Amino acid sequence: MDEFIEGWTARHGATRDQLLPLLHAVQEEAGYVQDAVVPLIARALNLSRADVHGVVTFYHDFRRTPSGRHVVKLCRAESCQARGGAAIEVAAAQRLGVAMGATRGDGAVSLEPVYCLGLCAIGPNALVDGRPVARIDGAALERIAAEVAA
Repeated sequence: MDEFIEGWTARHGATRDQLLPLLHAVQEEAGYVQDAVVPLIARALNLSRADVHGVVTFYHDFRRTPSGRHVVKLCRAESCQARGGAAIEVAAAQRLGVAMGATRGDGAVSLEPVYCLGLCAIGPNALVDGRPVARIDGAALERIAAEVAA
């Protein structure tokens, strides 16, 4: 990963403003931002480890552990909650066999929260492997479960 970071900073720069883009690039490359890479990024951008760690842990989009082969993100924003999102979350966790914020033991699926997909009028909503799915109900959950099982 050290070579990846060095190459990336050589192309894009090694300044403080490159922290978010570099973190996204590392996650794209490795699938997540592992704790061992934090000091490498800090050194490359002349930041403290605390600065890098703070950014990684603050933003929900950065993973600190590998995700499942499929990622289901359920919206927890107010609009989706008002349309039954909490019940959908419980049903999804049961149907997919994984708790919210976790990856199933077989590595097949991760269930994660997301805080607004911008589809408020047609919620509750989800992202399934990056694809938006609106109006989640029992039938939609069955389709999602079948999709991630394949």
